Amino acid sequence: MGKLALAAIVSSWVIPITIIVNHIVPEPYMDEIFHIPQAQQYCKGNFRSWDPMITTPPGLYYLSLAHIASLFPGFYCVEPASSFFDICSASILRSINGVLAVICSVILYDIIIHLKPALGDRKAMLHAVVLSLYPLHWFFTFLYYTDVASVTAVLAMYLASLKKNYWCSALVGAFGVVVRQTNIIWVLFVACTGIIDISLTYGKGNSRTAKSDVSIEHDFTYATSAKGLNLKRRKSVKTVNTAEHSLPRINASSPSLSSGLVDEIWAVLLTLWHMKWELIISFSPFLMVLMAFLVFVYLNGSIVLGAKEAHAVTPHFAQILYFSLVSVLAQAPMHFTFTHAVDMFQLFWRSRPLSYIQMFLALIAGIFSVHFFSVAHPYLLADNRHYPFYLWRKVIMAHWSIRYLLVPVYMYSWLSIIHMLGKVRSKLWILAYFLATAAVLVPTPLIEFRYYTIPFYFFVLHCNIRDDQHWLLTGMLYVGVNIFTMLMFLFRPFHWDHEPGIQRFIW
Repeated sequence: MGKLALAAIVSSWVIPITIIVNHIVPEPYMDEIFHIPQAQQYCKGNFRSWDPMITTPPGLYYLSLAHIASLFPGFYCVEPASSFFDICSASILRSINGVLAVICSVILYDIIIHLKPALGDRKAMLHAVVLSLYPLHWFFTFLYYTDVASVTAVLAMYLASLKKNYWCSALVGAFGVVVRQTNIIWVLFVACTGIIDISLTYGKGNSRTAKSDVSIEHDFTYATSAKGLNLKRRKSVKTVNTAEHSLPRINASSPSLSSGLVDEIWAVLLTLWHMKWELIISFSPFLMVLMAFLVFVYLNGSIVLGAKEAHAVTPHFAQILYFSLVSVLAQAPMHFTFTHAVDMFQLFWRSRPLSYIQMFLALIAGIFSVHFFSVAHPYLLADNRHYPFYLWRKVIMAHWSIRYLLVPVYMYSWLSIIHMLGKVRSKLWILAYFLATAAVLVPTPLIEFRYYTIPFYFFVLHCNIRDDQHWLLTGMLYVGVNIFTMLMFLFRPFHWDHEPGIQRFIW
C-alpha cells in the first residue's frame, strides 16, 4: 500500500508538469537537440547512426524504444500509426523520465526501509517524497536527459546489492554504465560496500563466537568444582544466552568505538583471505562489468564517446569542494542547526590535538585545490543559460579572495557530511564513499550540479536523521526551489544576439 501511495503522490506532480512543459517547450532544448534526434534515428531502426556531439552511451535510447513499444499498441488503437517513428516525438521521449521518476521514488522507499527498518512506513514515505523532490533530480524529470535514468539504475543496483542479489545488482549496474559511463565508479562502490558489510559482519561474528567459547569454558570449570552436573549445565547455557543477548545489535557498517580505520581494513583483508572463493563467486559479475568497461575504453580511446576535446579528463579537485557545499545547502535544515554545531564542536574538542592537525591539513589541501585545480571550462564562461554561470561570476570570481575565503565553508561542509555518516557508517565505508565521489567529480572539468545527484543520494540515504520537522522543512525548501527554477525556465525566456531561437534558464 505504501508503494502505491508513493507512486500516486509522485505521479500527481509528474503528469501535470510534464503536460505544461511539453505545451510551452514543445521543441528540443539544450542537450535535447542531440539526444532526441538520436533517439528518433533508433526509432527508425537506424542503429548505425551516431551524433559525434553525444558523449554518453545509448542506454537511454534503448530504454526509450522499450517504452515506446509498450505504448505503441495503445496509440495504434487511438490513432493509426504505421511505425515507431510516428510516435517518437519529443513529448513521448520525455515521458520515459516521468515513468522512471516514479520508479525511482519507489526504489528510494525500498532502500530507506532496508537501511532503517525501524523507521516505519509513514516516515519512510515522507523521506522518499522529499528526496524525489530534490531539485537537481526533479527538474530533469521533464526533459530528455540521461540523469533520471542514470540515478534510477544506480539506486536499483544498490538495492539489489543490499538484498544480497549480487548478480542482479551487477546486471543493473552494467545497464547503468550503458546509460552513463561514469557509473562504473558506482558499480565499484557498491561492490566495495558489499564486501565491507560482509567483512565487518564476519569479523563481529568471529569475535562473538570467541567470547562465547571463553565464557562456556570458564563456566564449565567452575561448575565441575561445584560438584553439580545439573548446575554445570544450567550455568553454561545461561552464560551462552547472556553473551548472545548482551551484545548490541549494530549494523555491519556502523562504527565501533574500539575499532579504527586500520582495524576495519585489517578485518576486510582477513575476510578476503578466509572467504576468497565465496567472495569471488558472489562478486565476479562486478568484475565482469569492470573488464567490459576497460575493453570499451581501450577500443574507444577515451571514456566519452563524442566531443572528446571539450570533455577531456582534467584534474578538478575544487569540484569535490563545490559538491560538499551544494549538498549541505540542499540539507540546510539538518546541517545548520545549533544542536548539530555543538555536536560537531564537542567531537572536535574531544579529539584535540589530533583534530588541530587534521583541520590544518584540510585547510592547506582546500587552498591548494582552489588555487591550482579550479577549472573554468569554456562552456561555464560562455553559457549564461546555466545557474553555475552566475554563481561563478557573481560569487566565486567577484573578488580574488572569495574563493579562498570559501575554503573554511567547504571544510565545514565536508566535516558535517563525514560527521553525519560517521554516526551510522564505518570509517572504511566513509572512505570508500569519499573516494568514489572524488573519482566521479575530480576528472570532470565542467561544473554541472546535476553530476552531484548520485553521491548526494548515497549521502542522505545513509544519514540517520529521523526528525519529521527537518524533513518537512527540507521538502518546503525543495518545493520553493523547484517552483522558482521551473517558472524561470518556462516564463522567463530570452534571446541571444548572435544566435536565433529562444533561450531558457536551466540548472
